Amino acid sequence: MCQLLGMNCNTPTDIIFSFEGFHRRGGLTDHHADGWGIAFFEGKGCRLFLDDKPSIESPVAALVRQYPIKSENVIAHIRKATQGVVNLANTHPFMREMWGQYWIFAHNGNLDNFAPPPGSHYNPVGGTDSERAFCYILEALRQKWSQPPSVEELFSEVSKLAEELHAKGVFNFMLSNGELLFAHCSTKLHYIVRQAPFPTAHLVDDDVTVDFSTVTTPRDRVAVIATVPLTDNEHWTALAPGQLTLFRDGAPLLTATAPPAATR
Repeated sequence: MCQLLGMNCNTPTDIIFSFEGFHRRGGLTDHHADGWGIAFFEGKGCRLFLDDKPSIESPVAALVRQYPIKSENVIAHIRKATQGVVNLANTHPFMREMWGQYWIFAHNGNLDNFAPPPGSHYNPVGGTDSERAFCYILEALRQKWSQPPSVEELFSEVSKLAEELHAKGVFNFMLSNGELLFAHCSTKLHYIVRQAPFPTAHLVDDDVTVDFSTVTTPRDRVAVIATVPLTDNEHWTALAPGQLTLFRDGAPLLTATAPPAATR
């Protein structure tokens, strides 16, 4: 399966520490070597970096590691291909426009026999089940609302769509419009919220430690979401299978958990 990484903050923050460990999972500390990508929201804009090379040997990853881009919402993905060939068109995260906003999506898992009909607004460019799922979600939201709904209405609808797709296979995903970050767990996903008093953190994938109290202010709050915890000396919270959590301003805002498949 692929690896997911997300960050949601209440103030623009760089992700260099987390990415230093995360990028090593693309061919060094793990076997995910079929491409990678990362998206940084900056205001209404979005920087999207993609490469179909393993992240551990990607020159683009080397650039990101040296470039302290500050963002309030980040989604990154390391691919282990299950559907679709290894190329840029099939590399996550995927980006589309809806309601005058950029939307970013990345998926870890596999949806069996998922072939929705062509949409009126959104259709996949590549050949992955992941991009088909992204287009399916956006198409459903766009058909329901022509303008952005309330956060609560949007969360309720995304929760229904996540439950529907979760029933078709493994569907861990992250979705963001630059203000909100949705994280859905099908099999494995963890998060941590860092805020004052800030800890010292040590990476699992490399012998690197950072004292966050030296690079933050007391008002900062940062939520980091990852398939597998990135540090070995902090407490990460595991999302339950079927759980959808919405993050805003560096903290969980709304949560819903679908009932187990056997009781539906």
